[in-house]
Amino acid sequence: MDLSVVVPTLNGRDRLAACLDALAAHAPDTEVIVVNGPSADGTTGMVRDRDDVDVLVEISDRTVNVARNAGIEVANGDAVALVDYDNRIGEPWLEGVREGLDRADVVTGPVRKNGSRTDGDDREAEDGDGGSDRGDDGSERRRIAGREVTYFAGGNVAFRREALRDLDGFDEYLRIGGARDASHRLARMEREVVWRSEVAVVEEPPSPTAADGGRTAREWGWKYRALAYRLAKNYGIRPTTLVRTGKHAVTDAASVARDVVRGEGTPSGWVANGRDVVAGIVAGGSDGLVARARDRTPARNPNGISTRADRAVARYDARE
Repeated sequence: MDLSVVVPTLNGRDRLAACLDALAAHAPDTEVIVVNGPSADGTTGMVRDRDDVDVLVEISDRTVNVARNAGIEVANGDAVALVDYDNRIGEPWLEGVREGLDRADVVTGPVRKNGSRTDGDDREAEDGDGGSDRGDDGSERRRIAGREVTYFAGGNVAFRREALRDLDGFDEYLRIGGARDASHRLARMEREVVWRSEVAVVEEPPSPTAADGGRTAREWGWKYRALAYRLAKNYGIRPTTLVRTGKHAVTDAASVARDVVRGEGTPSGWVANGRDVVAGIVAGGSDGLVARARDRTPARNPNGISTRADRAVARYDARE
């Protein structure tokens, strides 16, 4: 199996270097593609000085799903992995990926932080679907509209090439929630996702001065916009999707209200957050229905890899 590893990065030079060091140590024969952009911390020079990166793609968009697609687009492997710049693989990771892809279309595993497990995609953790169950293997699952959805960690996952082709990559409409959305679409296509404990990564904590361009900022409007969008796009308007969105909103409203009572928030902030939530649900639900009408195929991805060819503003390819 020829494996390509795509590493999206944004203003994380030191953590990216640790990620690349781990890949060089534990997966030395893989094709490594770094998608950078737009960083302002010397990332470009650091990557170009290394001899263990095959391709550096520079993009102008801050959205992680655009970065993922830009890397997938240039990958040559018959399997493609995504590893976040602040994650480090361990020695068993590569063999776990190979064994997982021998039996399934997608393989993922735990993301450990400070010695603990944070299963799932930390950048998207606030944008979850709620009510998920844990399988015996540690996987996160949820049954929605008769489908068994197995979620994968967006910063620690590997796909067979044909699975990515059928997905048409990630939906670039989404600033967050791209991995969740792709999990729903994989379930629709009856593509199997397996969870293996060997496919584990350790998340490097940021330095006090590190910046990520806002990728991890908590935005109530976009949380609910992404949630409503992907539920409407993948399932249409049905009672279960409305109830699910409503439960999220009520739970978060109660949480913020408790912050106000404890003096950790203000009533005006609570009201403003409420406005953002409502606006996000309305915009996301509307856009999701439009997306559903635009792409009626199992991919459900009108904003995927095939829809544009202008992601990269520069490309440095050591393979040429």
